[in-house]
Amino acid sequence: MIQGTGSDVGKSLLVAGLARAFVNRGLRVAPFKPQNMSNNAAVTDDGGEIGRAQALQARAARISPTIDLNPILLKPQGKNGAQIIVRGKIYGQAQAKEYQGWKAQLLPIVMESFHRLKSEYDLIIVEGAGSAAEINLRVNDIANMGFAQQARCPVILVGDIDRGGVIAQLVGCKAVLDAPDLALVEGFIVNKFRGDASLFQDGMEFIASKTGWRSFGLLPFFDAASNLPAEDAFSLRKSQPRSQDGLVIAVPMLPHIANFDDFDPLKLEPGVKLVFVPPGEPLPHMANLIILPGSKATIADLAALRANGWDIDLYAHARRGGMIYGVCGGYQMLGRRISDPNGVEGSPSDVAGLALLEIETILTENKTLLHCSGRWLNTDTLIKGYEMHVGETSGADCLRPVISYEQGRVDGASVSNGRISGAYLHGIFSNDEFRRLFLQQLNHQGSGLDYEEMIEKTLDGLAAHCEAHIDIDGLWKIAR
Repeated sequence: MIQGTGSDVGKSLLVAGLARAFVNRGLRVAPFKPQNMSNNAAVTDDGGEIGRAQALQARAARISPTIDLNPILLKPQGKNGAQIIVRGKIYGQAQAKEYQGWKAQLLPIVMESFHRLKSEYDLIIVEGAGSAAEINLRVNDIANMGFAQQARCPVILVGDIDRGGVIAQLVGCKAVLDAPDLALVEGFIVNKFRGDASLFQDGMEFIASKTGWRSFGLLPFFDAASNLPAEDAFSLRKSQPRSQDGLVIAVPMLPHIANFDDFDPLKLEPGVKLVFVPPGEPLPHMANLIILPGSKATIADLAALRANGWDIDLYAHARRGGMIYGVCGGYQMLGRRISDPNGVEGSPSDVAGLALLEIETILTENKTLLHCSGRWLNTDTLIKGYEMHVGETSGADCLRPVISYEQGRVDGASVSNGRISGAYLHGIFSNDEFRRLFLQQLNHQGSGLDYEEMIEKTLDGLAAHCEAHIDIDGLWKIAR
């Protein structure tokens, strides 16, 4: 089990790299995260949803993503607490304190998924959540040491040297964990190192001497990590555009932004400047395209959009003839009304939308979770992706859909000149030919980027990086 000294120390990426490394050695490997908290989710092949990081880890392990890989998923909804997803389906909604009382009844469900995977694979690599040292949450814990005790998993602690204080992180964990939990810790890894490794040799030896733990490696910063989908929206605040000129695509950072890896292929396109606009800053007037992203709390994020003045920026952009595209919740916001009669996102409500599309949406209790394939109607291009939403949308502009699916359904809506449009489909920009033709409408020729091949090469590079700097043989020897 890979646990961390804190959030964002690189646990998810490390599990992906180790999974690919062990698979390359001929083992059947599955990733597992008992409890995840993220609004970046993926549709599984068995019809549920899990954290997007576990879907990437499954890809690294060359297996299909299933609900067993992440049996508990918490999707934050601001003041309404979090939506609780259990084995891929909505289980309920709870505030943080209330959820602590649920965990004891969720542990058997977690263990059921774990044991099912154990019976099918040679090796399970488990990812913890947050910090192993959160002793205030230790009672009924299912995410870190509580799970490790139930599963009798040997634990490796990972610290992040890039943020500073890694010696104190690891030694501090040793100081606060109780004896039974400490007995599970086999060693540590220091992650995200930059520079001359010999300069930190004394630091590694000090950690080992103060903790009594074995070092499994000093892992240098993996620069290509930015090619892979990020799990946490926190990473968007650190994201810098790769291009400083060329085509400008702006995405407002809504408080409950969801599935923002939709835009990773655009970020990787040479000559495209993808800008995630933080709260308090205007949408750039020079933007060629503004995309409203998915949202876990559409009505609340619509209010936040207005509070930031982004609605004014959108109207000005539309008057200039600029392109606007909405994905899922962003698509719903573009319409005239959003109604939540059953309080799916909180208290029952009915609010005015941006009225840039002649559509209306009613939020429903039933959630659509589908893998989809079809055609982008404007260019008759094959596309595939997934739907993950609550809500049914209708209206005059739906008579101009943007996508036709193989099943005969249509999706989306557009104005008559096509400059403003939206649809529910996620993952659309991962389709290379569609992306190239879509960007051509913005006078960008595209680069011939093969996005899926690039992901595979990056995962192979990550595995090689782990093999070079981590004691993989040692990890295999301590696995039970």
